Amino acid sequence: MHKELKKLVCEANIELQKRNLVIYSWGNVSGIDRAAGIVAIKPSGISYEELTPDKIVLVDLAGKVVEGNLKPSSDTPTHLELYRNFKSIGGICHTHSTSATIWSQSCREIPCLGTTHADYFYGAIPVTKILTKNQIQNDYELNTGKAIVKRFAKISPVYMQAVLVANHGPFTWGKSPAQAVEAMVVLEEIATTALRTIVLKHKQTKISKYLLDKHFFRKHGKGAYYGQGDN
Repeated sequence: MHKELKKLVCEANIELQKRNLVIYSWGNVSGIDRAAGIVAIKPSGISYEELTPDKIVLVDLAGKVVEGNLKPSSDTPTHLELYRNFKSIGGICHTHSTSATIWSQSCREIPCLGTTHADYFYGAIPVTKILTKNQIQNDYELNTGKAIVKRFAKISPVYMQAVLVANHGPFTWGKSPAQAVEAMVVLEEIATTALRTIVLKHKQTKISKYLLDKHFFRKHGKGAYYGQGDN
């Protein structure tokens, strides 16, 4: 059942390790079959060296395991909440990569300071509000997802495919598991670049709206002209 989806999700998880974004069993990637309402996700606590497609767990959008002998990631409720609310996404990634996590732990958004950032993310990378004691003690992972969704009440998850969870770490998404990982790779790079830029020039101003629009929309949207197109 969903053999290809499990293969893609497994490959995306292993790519995280290849990109040095995870250690041990930290982090997870999932993918969804929208038509069937089935999500494939990394099993909880399994190292990347052990991970194979047959170990990927399938759950429905209510969180019920429909295939697999292992427990799904403990972050599964967060992933499911995003899939339920962000209808355009097909893959989700979560890590504790160093630079993005520094910003998350600082509870600070990552300002858009240059075109490297603007090529992928339309503006500052948002950070969620800090969870309350009650939210942490009751349905913590679900409430993490809800905090992300609430933060995106006025933000397009298509134009902004990343978020920092306060005191926690980053989540990214895309049309596929592979694209969710690509967004995480880029997020870590721009998190590092922004951090070093601010160290060098503490009062660095954000990119102009004109330059942000130019770089983002030349790669995304109806008027995009970067690359070779769909053909």
